[in-house]
Amino acid sequence: MAERSTAAVDVADNSGDTPLTAQADQATTDGVTESIDTADTAEQSTNSTGGERKASEPSMATPELHSGHKLARRYRLEECVTRLDGFSSWRAVDEKLRRAVGVHLLPADHPRARSVLAAARSSALLGDPRFVQVLDAVEENDLVYVVHEWLPDATELTALLALGPLEAHDAYQMVTQISQAMAAAHREGLAHLRLTPGSVLRTSTGQYRIRGLAVAAALRGISSDTPQRTDTEAIGALLYAVLTQRWPYESDAYGLHGLPKGVGLIAPDQVRAGVHRGLSELAMRALVNDGATASRQEPPCTTPDELVKAIGEMPRIRPPEPAFTAPPEYQRTTYQQGTYGRPAAGPGPAVTQPVVPPPPPLQGRTGKALKWAVSALLIAALGLGSWQLADALLQHDKGGTNETGNTTTTDTGNDGDKPKAPAPIKIQDAQEYAPDGKPQNADSVTSTYDGKSSTFWRSKSYVDGPELAPFKKGVGIVYDLGSEKDVSTASIALRFGGDHTTIALYATDSMSSSRSVSGMKQIATTTTKGTTADLKAKTGVKTRYVVLWLTAAPYAPGDGYSDPGYKQGITDVKFSG
Repeated sequence: MAERSTAAVDVADNSGDTPLTAQADQATTDGVTESIDTADTAEQSTNSTGGERKASEPSMATPELHSGHKLARRYRLEECVTRLDGFSSWRAVDEKLRRAVGVHLLPADHPRARSVLAAARSSALLGDPRFVQVLDAVEENDLVYVVHEWLPDATELTALLALGPLEAHDAYQMVTQISQAMAAAHREGLAHLRLTPGSVLRTSTGQYRIRGLAVAAALRGISSDTPQRTDTEAIGALLYAVLTQRWPYESDAYGLHGLPKGVGLIAPDQVRAGVHRGLSELAMRALVNDGATASRQEPPCTTPDELVKAIGEMPRIRPPEPAFTAPPEYQRTTYQQGTYGRPAAGPGPAVTQPVVPPPPPLQGRTGKALKWAVSALLIAALGLGSWQLADALLQHDKGGTNETGNTTTTDTGNDGDKPKAPAPIKIQDAQEYAPDGKPQNADSVTSTYDGKSSTFWRSKSYVDGPELAPFKKGVGIVYDLGSEKDVSTASIALRFGGDHTTIALYATDSMSSSRSVSGMKQIATTTTKGTTADLKAKTGVKTRYVVLWLTAAPYAPGDGYSDPGYKQGITDVKFSG
């Protein structure tokens, strides 16, 4: 990353700001457009532990840029999603890696430019996949810009809340994942300070990710004397919102109604019937930081670590059982009920069904002639069939020879019915498939199809496994077959055996890493404990580009490239079709 520091940068030390509580968003700046809200003023008056803006900072004009402007000859601005308080936020395209990104822009002489750079660099060095990653932080041509991930397949918690409260299991997953992520961030000296429904995203796989760590607050110049307590109260507010579809303060915010004025903070299970009791108490312990809750006199949670510990002491909330839909009752037909031509039973008056009379028999000489003609045809057909059968048996008894003594050969024409053996497909080119922008070993991709067993491509080492998630959704390589081919089988030689390795093949339309495998057509998948993986599709898939996607790896010892951990290497890849 350009101008990235080699050590973690403390946001508070460099910017003079200390972390601040979550407040109502005026605009989202981390990947999905959110309408500019007036809830900042209202929430500052209701949330006493919240941070505050620096009143001494002058209001500055946002840099005048336009769609199509290119930064560093790489990032092309597409759409402005926020223009506020001297900075702007854009949806952009990284033309080098051919993927969507988000960009924050502000002038280099902006009073918060230094603190934004420091916050972005320290957030980038955290490298936790539970946060939307900062990809670049640069000062260039009188501009400061921060580039971050863009997640088009993720949904804002604000949008989920618009549909109604979450189920108990979903709320439990949300508060667990958000609390663990923020606890890890605070251990590294980082705070979020604007943790709101607009800064929490749920991906298509059900994982929750947080955007704007340290950066969102730095952009707005917000600070707090108690950052851990502030973020903990914000998590409690999120849990309260997903349980009740209400904001736990008197002011309305994020499309949610606040609590009635004058009643104070009441527990979620008193706001809405059917709320899980344990989650209701957990929300109160995070929100009521000045004393114990009234329900069980449990001590309040003032840090994310304390909140994680409290969640661990709760009984685990399991997902609901899938609803069983009874099959429709079997409807017997009228004929099966034996009422064909009979009146239907029922409370109403009986209706006599008309009985269709059979057709009259053929009469006169014409009818008799037709009967004899049909009979003659049947007799002729039976005679011809008997003669052909007798002739076939006679030929068989003669040993398959004709009158001249020459052997006759019968061509059955079944050679074309035999399945053809798959033909090998030559790989023309390949590159790493890294949708998160973090390749594993890009320079060694060609070693997977050079025909040499001594060369290989390998992944990095992960501390947990065999499943790479949540640290990594997967690692992979995309292969170019030169033109569209029917791909039906693949043989993959692996460097490590043991535990289990899970590999899937997908058909895609380019070498780009911008498209998720969830939108591709799967060719085949397999799991193996050995050093070879053979994949076979039920039916061949016609494609030019094939993604090899590895989502689980065995435990392997350390080597000169990586430490001991869960990892895998690919020695040789062969496709057939």
